[in-house]
This record gives sequence, structure tokens and C-alpha cells, in this order.
Amino acid sequence: MAMTTLSTTIDADNAGRVDLVIRQLSGSSRSQVRGMVDHGCVSINGAPCETIAASVAAGDFVSIRFDPTQRYHEKKKRWDDRTFNISFEDDHLIVVDKSAGSLTVPTDRNEKNTLVERVSVYLSHSCRKRQAWVIHRLDREVSGLLVFGKHKPIADRLIEQFKQRKPQRVYTAIVAGVMSSDDGTFNSHLATGKNLDRFVARPSRMTEAAITHYRVLRRMSDTTLVEATLETGRRNQIRVHFADAGYPVLGDPRYKTKQAMHPRWIRKRIALHAKSLGFEHPVSGEAMTFESPLPSAFEKFLVRSR
Repeated sequence: MAMTTLSTTIDADNAGRVDLVIRQLSGSSRSQVRGMVDHGCVSINGAPCETIAASVAAGDFVSIRFDPTQRYHEKKKRWDDRTFNISFEDDHLIVVDKSAGSLTVPTDRNEKNTLVERVSVYLSHSCRKRQAWVIHRLDREVSGLLVFGKHKPIADRLIEQFKQRKPQRVYTAIVAGVMSSDDGTFNSHLATGKNLDRFVARPSRMTEAAITHYRVLRRMSDTTLVEATLETGRRNQIRVHFADAGYPVLGDPRYKTKQAMHPRWIRKRIALHAKSLGFEHPVSGEAMTFESPLPSAFEKFLVRSR
């Protein structure tokens, strides 16, 4: 591989954007210049140039070291979206780490920029328009892991796994009060009120069975860090179960709101995070498990608690 080095000292006539200087110096196209910058071929005053939008002034020294026979392709940029980060992706599905504050899907109010919409935008970014198929959901103010199908048949297979309670869904929560039991199970039926709030009720044709297993991770003076594993996945299940037991999730605006308030939990979000998601790949059959780190709001609260 024969490498070529070209360089120039900027004068007043060619000061400005570095990409224009590189094009003039090398005779390359715009896309080739972007690729050369992405592959570290360009330096300004001896330091790597990291963006084609960089500016150069009179007296700056610009150097290019590249292989004239090579086609330098622009590197795929990291997708930046405030609603989610990508944990895993293949041709069939995508696992994302949802930010607190975003709806998974629109309600009757037809909200914009929901998670499913943003993931669909991402999937359509590099090819034809594509849709993200919803498998399961997280409450608006809950963060953590979700899987979407890229095609309806894949989504249908994953949905069937959830119906059969096969996926492993583990959450971390900070709840009000000090829990006495090290572990346990909430096994009850949930009903829905006229205001759409959920509550524990006697079994009937209008209720849904809900099972949550929990274990205490850390006890503090007036709060408890817990891990909750879902056996069923009912709406608001974890929040209702802990509130009904007298230990509401911190910051919960819906269930035992006053008790859920804490002077050091100042975030709008609630202290509930989907930390682990495991399921069987719908095509390969491979067992897959994904982990999400504890959000910074949790870490800061725990550092200041005793």
C-alpha cells in the first residue's frame, strides 16, 4: 500500500472550512473527504481532525496521509436519540434501553415522538421506511430494556413467548420504607378503576392475575433498594404491588403519592428501572440476556443514603 502525504500552510485566501482545503489539496470528492476524515487521514497542526466542519485559520498546517487507490467510506455515525440507546440489533429484532419520560406507544391523545415512533425512524434511517413492532411496554417514567420486532412474524413469535411467561424481566426499584423480609412474592389480582388506576382486588372475570417476586438488595434509613422479577407483566404491576404492601416506589405520582415522596428523590421520573431482559431468539433459538446499568439518578440517591 503506497501512502501519499500532502500538506499545506493555510493563508488568508483559503482560510475557512477544512473540508474545502482537503478537496482542493487532494482533488477528492465530498464523500471521499468525509471518509478520509473519519479514517484519521487528516491532521491540523499535528492533531487529528475529527470533523469536516472544523475551521482553519491563516498559519494553520493541514496534512493528509492517504492511499490514493483506496475508497474511503464515511463511517456510520452513532445514532443519537434522547428517548433510547441501542443495546442490540440484528436483521430480526432490536433491543433498546429506554429513557424515563418517554411513552412506549401513543395513548388516545395520539402523542408524538413516542418510543415506537423514534425506533421506527431509526430503522428507516438507512433504508426504506420500516416499522418497529411492539412486543411489550414500560410506563412513561420507567427506564430500561425493551425489545421490538423488525417484522410482524418476528414480533408475533416474541409476543407468544411473553404470553407463555418465558422471558426474564428483572427490575431495580427504590421504595419508601424499610422492608423487613429479605425476599418474597406478591401474588394477587389487579383491577382497573374508572380513572384507569390499578388496584388489588378479589379474583373475578374483571381482574388479572399478577405475580411479582422480589428480594432486598440494600436497606437504608427510610428506603429500600429492591430487585423485582416479573412472572406476569400487567400494567403498573410492580408499582401497585409495592404500594399495596406499604412500600410505594419513590416518585410515583399515582400510587400512595404522599408516601412515595422523598426529599432526596428530586427527579420527575419514578425510581423504577428495567435492568435485565432475557428471551429466546425467535429465529436462532439462542438464549439472549441483556443488562442495563443503574441510571445516574439511582446512583446519586444511593451514594447519599445510609
